[in-house]
Amino acid sequence: MEVMGFFLPLLLRILILLPVITGSSLTNSATLNITNRCSYTVWPATMPMGGGRRLDPGRTWTLNVPSTITGGRVWARTGCSFDRKGNGSCQTGDCGGLLACTSDGTPPFTAADFSLNQYDNNSFFDISLYQGFNVPMEFLPIQVKGRTGCSRGPRCAANITSQCPSELKAPGGCNNACTVFQDQQNNGLYCCWESPCEPNNYSAFFMRMCPEARSYSSDAPTATAFTCPFDTDYQIIFCPPIDLTTSPPSPDSSAIGLSSSAPSSRIQPKFLIAISGSVVSFIFIVGFIFFVVYRKTRTRRHHEMEEDEAEFCKLQGTPMRFTFQQLELATKQFKDKLGEGGFGSVFEGQLGEERIAVKRLDRAGQGKREFLAEVQTIGSIHHINLVRLIGFCAEKSDRLLVYEYMPNGLLDKWVYCRNGNTTPPLEWTVRCKIITHIAKGLSYLHEDCMQRIAHLDVKPQNILLDDHFNAKLSDFGLCKLIDRDMSHVVTRMRGTPGYLAPEWLTSHITEKADVYSFGVVVMEIISGRKNLDTSRSGESLHLITLLEEKVKNDELADLIDKNSNDMQAHEQDVIQMMKLAMWCLQIDCKKRPKMSEVVKVLEGTMDAESDIDHNFVATNEVHFGFAGNVNSSAPAVASDVSGPR
Repeated sequence: MEVMGFFLPLLLRILILLPVITGSSLTNSATLNITNRCSYTVWPATMPMGGGRRLDPGRTWTLNVPSTITGGRVWARTGCSFDRKGNGSCQTGDCGGLLACTSDGTPPFTAADFSLNQYDNNSFFDISLYQGFNVPMEFLPIQVKGRTGCSRGPRCAANITSQCPSELKAPGGCNNACTVFQDQQNNGLYCCWESPCEPNNYSAFFMRMCPEARSYSSDAPTATAFTCPFDTDYQIIFCPPIDLTTSPPSPDSSAIGLSSSAPSSRIQPKFLIAISGSVVSFIFIVGFIFFVVYRKTRTRRHHEMEEDEAEFCKLQGTPMRFTFQQLELATKQFKDKLGEGGFGSVFEGQLGEERIAVKRLDRAGQGKREFLAEVQTIGSIHHINLVRLIGFCAEKSDRLLVYEYMPNGLLDKWVYCRNGNTTPPLEWTVRCKIITHIAKGLSYLHEDCMQRIAHLDVKPQNILLDDHFNAKLSDFGLCKLIDRDMSHVVTRMRGTPGYLAPEWLTSHITEKADVYSFGVVVMEIISGRKNLDTSRSGESLHLITLLEEKVKNDELADLIDKNSNDMQAHEQDVIQMMKLAMWCLQIDCKKRPKMSEVVKVLEGTMDAESDIDHNFVATNEVHFGFAGNVNSSAPAVASDVSGPR
């Protein structure tokens, strides 16, 4: 009886729906090909079709609209996170925290709206901005050859979010001015389109950027109505290319004919056929060539991406790998910039309870080799005076590095006394601690790792300070691994002018190049100025050249930071630190100390070498102290070393 009680209602429902099932419901009223061309993942929402899914960049989702549905909408949700049950939330366009929507989204969002009318064989479709804007979109009919009666379709390709006025910004989107200011102004001041409403003409922003979309402002002009036959299929593309042009419907072949008044009517068709055949052949050949080139280019890029992915997968002991979207959310769309360097910008972020610093590399800056070097090197070593690499991101052309957050930022902010720098001068004991920490970090790289690691870009801009002014080395993109059985390597020029050791003139490099750079940094910390300071003139332009003159005239005290009374009070200790720096600045790299010896001098367990050459800048061809085995990696490239040549 229980079984009959279960199946009887079900059987009745089937009998009631049988005419519909055997009729039109077995067919679809339309097919929507939904493609994501954004650089980030979206979660398309559909109403009332239901279904929800994750749509990664480059992926397409084919959605069949049943004939029982007469209208609906599709929109892109961004910044989403769902559990295994399909519950979660999105930054923009959410619909009750469900993967498959049962209600409309939360504005602002951009939607592809459509209405299907089977009885008059007509369909209406458009793009609507629901209280604002989220993701660029196009909504185009799929044209069928020989078929007419279709509009070309609306496009809203401009990324309004990136240019959104600050008053209208929303997480992942751009609010409509009418909604934002409706309680602050009367008479629709912020919702009008005409120039008399200037300078508060916010709503015109949407119309200007997306003229084909409906914005539903109180006085917005009526958007163009787009129509197609009932059973037309459509494509919805998120983030379409700005320069993409759509083709009009194919013309009816019956509209093409020949004028009956044309002369030589017997010859003309043959002549036209010959020309047409030649043109078709030419187009075929050109098209074939383009196809071959395109396939080769696509195959090469595919192989390159596979090789890149394989290289990252092979890395052992590397830190966590993040997606671009995870880091975009962690940094609030890269909102708070901490600084900017030669290879990219650094942004503050939050991962759980931990504050992070995310370095987003410029696409034209640090290359794959440098990025791999940084991830592999710093990801496999650990030391208290090396900045901790938490993770990285490598998606297509996006390269990002995630570091521990250092509250006091870069050392250069605290060292250089310049206009606009409001940070107080550091005390002598703090400067000593920073110098010691730099030395310990370099000593670890040079002597305590499986391979000697030459940093090759030691400078205050690559030294970070925590909240207690503990110093840590960062930015290992230019580092070089040197086998223990190699005396030196031959490598291409790398590093920063003003900190390069003289041996870069020959490109024969050892870890002692870092020792020379360390000496330059010590002198900058002591004197409170840059080595190469173009704001100065004459002999004061170059600090290390000035050091040569001062030590020979016994005037080293003149180089002590004059902005700090505490530094002046420790004059003799500072001069002893200068002598250690001069030992590191020897032109002959063999005469420079090891960094472990530098640490011992700083800790007071040994004395600095006193028998040193007081010429620190190479001005002609000199012997740099190289011999023995060598490992060559690239030809030398000319560049500026630490001083004038």
